[in-house]
Amino acid sequence: MSCRMHVEVRLHSTDQPIPALRSVLTPAVNAFLVSNWNLPENVAFKPNLKEVDPSLVASVLLERDCGGRPEIDEETMSFCFHFYKPHAVAASAGSGLFDGSVDADGGAVVDANHVLLPSQQFLGLWESLVFEKGLKERLLKFALSALTFSKHRVDTNVIACNRLILLHGPPGTGKTSLCKALAQKLAIRTHEAYAYTHLVEINSHSLFSKWFSESGKLVAKLFAKIGELVADSNNLVCLLIDEVESLAYARSSMNSNEPRDAMRVVNALLTHLDEIKTRPNVLILATSNLAQSIDLAFLDRADIRQYIGYPAVPAIRSIYKSMLVELMSAGIVECEAVEVEDIEEGLLTNLSERSVGLSGRTLRKLPLLAHAQYTASELFEQHGKIFLSDFLDALLLALEQNMREHHLLKIESSE
Repeated sequence: MSCRMHVEVRLHSTDQPIPALRSVLTPAVNAFLVSNWNLPENVAFKPNLKEVDPSLVASVLLERDCGGRPEIDEETMSFCFHFYKPHAVAASAGSGLFDGSVDADGGAVVDANHVLLPSQQFLGLWESLVFEKGLKERLLKFALSALTFSKHRVDTNVIACNRLILLHGPPGTGKTSLCKALAQKLAIRTHEAYAYTHLVEINSHSLFSKWFSESGKLVAKLFAKIGELVADSNNLVCLLIDEVESLAYARSSMNSNEPRDAMRVVNALLTHLDEIKTRPNVLILATSNLAQSIDLAFLDRADIRQYIGYPAVPAIRSIYKSMLVELMSAGIVECEAVEVEDIEEGLLTNLSERSVGLSGRTLRKLPLLAHAQYTASELFEQHGKIFLSDFLDALLLALEQNMREHHLLKIESSE
């Protein structure tokens, strides 16, 4: 059975154009892959390339289409190479489109955050996110399929394709991060089709004005700016609407006391989304903590409505392991002589099982809390490392403290 391996090659900043580097580096990277076995996947690594300048390549990341981890076989494995140079964190398109506008009071309003992708700030984000098996890959494949349909001008009257993905679920589960990571991944995978990929994150709260009928106009102005980006067919525009329920609140739930401007915002948003989706080079990503509050017309436009819930035990274990590996590589935690099986099936599994019901955001706060509350303060001055078993115990104490605080908050909110 043939299997395709995506090879993402991150290049160091250089004046040489990517097409020229691709022709030089592809044979070298290909030779390295077929001559090495059991290479790490979904983790960036520095390859030992021969006969090329090693300073050209920052890292290589492997991801396979067919799943599993069979050995790399030159007879059955085909490689799909993606070469890219990430933009600096502060990089934008340089157009000043989203630098801000002036509201009716004369104050500055930031319409949206605008980032040119792939970006340094999102490096490693995709790999660090842990969800149910295959979820990220399904979303990526859908996004690529949707862009393929639009690029080939498939008639949307015959086959519905709005290129709108909605991620919904409780707060802190990684919905916004997943949208940003997905946009970054698309920038890498579609590099030959689009010269530039833009991530435009709408600042929903900036689109509401205390002035009558002003909010609908703000939405129109914002989409006019987005339209300028989309008008260039060399651009792929990923439009992120975080907490979309604040803009697309269900009109059927509005009562007579609701400001009429809120309804105008929903109407304006739907109208401009319908207009912008006529262009083939735009993908809309939306998140919501309250999907039941979203207007049905918006929900109906979503091609995928993916629920992102709290992580299950396997995902929690993976999150904990990734955090421990990071602390070990940073020199904070010492890897003591503890059997891997003991860690996974003993302390770590116990910790993971007791963490069910917590969001990924909460889990990722625990190592700092554990270090701050339950480790010796003199370690800072002595540059000492913490034994792994001790740190796992500290994590458990931090978890129990978090549970107690969460319980108290629930009691207070119910009073």
